[in-house]
Amino acid sequence: MSDESIIKIKGLSKSYDIVESGKKPARPEKKTEEKVDSKKVEPVFVLDDINLDIKEGEFHVFLGWSGCGKSTLLNIIAGFVEKTSGQVLVDNEEVTKPGFERGVVFQNADSAIFSWIPVWKNVEYGLKIRGVPSEERKETVRRCISLVGLEGHEKKFPHELSGGMKQRVQIARSMANNPKILLMDEPFGALDAQTRRLMQNELIKIWQKTRKTILFVTHDIQEAVYLGQKISILSRSPNARIMKTLDVIIPYNRNLSSPDAGSLVQSIQGFFDIEYVI
Repeated sequence: MSDESIIKIKGLSKSYDIVESGKKPARPEKKTEEKVDSKKVEPVFVLDDINLDIKEGEFHVFLGWSGCGKSTLLNIIAGFVEKTSGQVLVDNEEVTKPGFERGVVFQNADSAIFSWIPVWKNVEYGLKIRGVPSEERKETVRRCISLVGLEGHEKKFPHELSGGMKQRVQIARSMANNPKILLMDEPFGALDAQTRRLMQNELIKIWQKTRKTILFVTHDIQEAVYLGQKISILSRSPNARIMKTLDVIIPYNRNLSSPDAGSLVQSIQGFFDIEYVI
């Protein structure tokens, strides 16, 4: 892992305007010329003053309550959502739109991959859009399909694949564009427990082979501890902030039943318990 920060987030905030109905007196004592606004616009901050540096090659997990703004943060980094204030820099360039250097893997693979074309064409899609020559596309598709363990399934259509295999297709398609950063929004949340653990192990292997920078969103504490080199814990929304960023010093091939992992899980749970009481 490089000591250089590939992502710098400075004073990032995101708000949405909420339109509320204005209140009028139930029984006005007398008529008045004064008009009462029937609607009032109030900004609600989902994210408030997020500051974070992420180093190149880092496996960084965003952990927090469901609905706290984790996905919004990831989508701002991806360039899908516009920030309200602050800066998001990738390689010292401000993010203003999506880019091929940032691959994205979504939770719902069924809506993310193309159902009408086979696996290899899904993986090839971004390369074709970019005008990559045919022979180079073929070699890249072959390599990425091998990377995610889908050899022998190249000609299958998405409806012939399991949930875990569809997520492999998403990962392969993102990796085909050789992104510097892989953004993953609860990609294993819809999978059964056995498939989820299998995919977690596969993702660690892919990361160890490629050393891509991975940003991974989850609300599952054990998943965060199992995967992350660093874990940033977000508070509840509105006004979500990063409460703490933890270094995970447990070696990979982690056993969540080990004393070190159990202690870290309990420590993180303590942050959520405090938030719940507050």
